[in-house]
Amino acid sequence: MTLSRSQREAMLGKIQKLVAEKYFDPKFDEAVWNQIVDHHRGPILDANDDQAFERAVATMLAELPPSPLALLSERTLITPPNAINASFSIRTIDDQPHWVFKDVLPGGVAAKAGVKAGDILVAIGGKPVRPSVSDGAAPSFEMQQSFSIVILRGDQEVTLRLETATPKYKDNPYSEPTALATGSQTGNVAYLRVSLFPGAIGIDFANELDAIFAGRFKNAERLLIDMRGNPGGGIGGLTLMSYLTPDRRAIGYSKSRDMALNNTPPDRLPVFDRVPRSKLALPTLAFKFLGKTSIFLYTEALGRRDWHGHTAILVDEHTAGAAEMVAQFAQENGLATIVGMKTPGRLVTRRASKLGFGYRLVIPIAAYVSAKGTQIEGNGITPDIPIPWSYEDAAAGIDRQLNGAIEALRAA
Repeated sequence: MTLSRSQREAMLGKIQKLVAEKYFDPKFDEAVWNQIVDHHRGPILDANDDQAFERAVATMLAELPPSPLALLSERTLITPPNAINASFSIRTIDDQPHWVFKDVLPGGVAAKAGVKAGDILVAIGGKPVRPSVSDGAAPSFEMQQSFSIVILRGDQEVTLRLETATPKYKDNPYSEPTALATGSQTGNVAYLRVSLFPGAIGIDFANELDAIFAGRFKNAERLLIDMRGNPGGGIGGLTLMSYLTPDRRAIGYSKSRDMALNNTPPDRLPVFDRVPRSKLALPTLAFKFLGKTSIFLYTEALGRRDWHGHTAILVDEHTAGAAEMVAQFAQENGLATIVGMKTPGRLVTRRASKLGFGYRLVIPIAAYVSAKGTQIEGNGITPDIPIPWSYEDAAAGIDRQLNGAIEALRAA
């Protein structure tokens, strides 16, 4: 279907109204926003086809800083962490910039295809690819597609086939890796890889986490949580944070524009302090939090564990959203040593609104603020022990960040 001019105009009107009403930033200036819309009106309405229309809308939305606004359709290209469960780093190899696979999440699209950290991306769908000198943004991918990639591993080119998933949630399309993977390291260190916080509420995630800590990790003395490449997700991270402290402790809250403008104190917000372990609890939750944009999170008070005081968390520049919330909570409360690279600072509550004609507008409606008053959005988490990632190490099968986290735990 090709959108008519009147259909584009109707959608642009809805976008203009939704952003004016819901955009989270208390410094939002509606007059400036209207000027932005007027400036882009011509290219949006006169676009040659739907793809050009979508690009023109994206260009307009990008003018709102910070700008995690997004126009979604079934054709929308999705970022690598969500689409293929992998992230990239740009490295100069033989005097040329290349995308190198960095975080390849267990059980994800890239991992299933055989991709490994340190592989160099050469081509997608038969077309050579290389980072742009101007921005270097990683290539994005369409969902529900099968396509070939060519990677360079050592001095050998290998062709692999990737298949992106059919999204469970149209408002937040992603392929789902193995959310939780376990292992062990020397020195009685329990290793937990957390690749994603799946689902809006995270009931299945919480139950799986309970089973891990009641079973394999029951007698662990040291805990290493690896969240490198974790793009975030739902509220299941609350359960993970609860396993870091024995008591009921304030985590943080979502702060909407109305809350900021009205100076609403956080202690008046509804409290969410337990991820339910059964879906039978969902109707009660829906009734309690219906229409609520801002809520205050507390841990579940799960009791004392042997690893408390002996925990490290691995993060990097692709650890985002709910994963940053976990890292910040642990760092601010002295519950874990953060190791790796600074996180990107991307954590807002987003909500999708239907625009018609198969499109949705994803709008940030609230910024997350920790219980100690720190906002992650635009700031990120700085590690206690910074360790850069090395392409040379990855190509040789060496994980310097992991080794550094283990050393920190042994010294604790």
